[in-house]
Amino acid sequence: MDYVAPPDVVQAMVEGGCKKAALSTGQLLLRGAVSGAFLGFATSLAITAAVQSGVPLVGALVFPVGFVMIVLFGMELVTGNFALLTTAALARRLRPGAVLRNWGWVFLGNLLGSLLYGVLLYVVLSQGGTTSGGPVAEKLVAVAQAKTTAYQKLGLPGFFTVLAKAVLCNWMVCMGVLMALVARSTTGKILAAWLPIATFFAQGFEHSVVNMFVIPTGMLLGADVSLAQWWLWNQLPVTLANLASGALFVGVVFYLSYPPQEAPAAEPPATETQPAPVPQELATSTTP
Repeated sequence: MDYVAPPDVVQAMVEGGCKKAALSTGQLLLRGAVSGAFLGFATSLAITAAVQSGVPLVGALVFPVGFVMIVLFGMELVTGNFALLTTAALARRLRPGAVLRNWGWVFLGNLLGSLLYGVLLYVVLSQGGTTSGGPVAEKLVAVAQAKTTAYQKLGLPGFFTVLAKAVLCNWMVCMGVLMALVARSTTGKILAAWLPIATFFAQGFEHSVVNMFVIPTGMLLGADVSLAQWWLWNQLPVTLANLASGALFVGVVFYLSYPPQEAPAAEPPATETQPAPVPQELATSTTP
């Protein structure tokens, strides 16, 4: 059957978390950078679709293409890893240091890939800095400001708003990771993962890796946002809330709902039975 039962999904989460923790630093950075770029592609596609159609929901429906590529090619996305490595740690398969190592390097890789794609897109939209960039660039500027200075103007309520949006976001993102584990076929994985990812994007929730692309790209295109406003009013609080959401609402909840079975202890290898030693007096005696 194509369907994978929830207990087996949780076991796959544990095994997946262990495999991710075992990757080298170079692999974490490289796969993380590819993931950041893929989400940048998906975000600019979604914004283009929304601008051209005038219907934001159209953008949300095409956005999951980036997440699907990440899942199918086994790349590293820090927001999904918040759930997977938490589950592996709860199963006592990983130490805290291994978990933090993965999260730290993948976060950096996601950031580098997002910035790389953002710079390249800036060159494309602005034609090497010679134009304003058109409607898509204007939307990127507006989104960057809505994710930073708009919250700042609200003060404390704005800060709590960004936290709540980030919690809701990564709840769905990590469910996208689990949904991809529910199916064995490529088609099943794509369709299952598509649903929760479109759900978070359509409602404008806050995803730390998406914001690594959209905010600095908006800044390049003229958004009135400083580095401090980017990090203090979005990147840091969104990342921490994404972590709490993925670890608690998905990692802990599913671990407690379907505790993975511990592998049975390996039995000692069987040994051949040796014949009892023959007493010396019998060994030298003769039969009558």
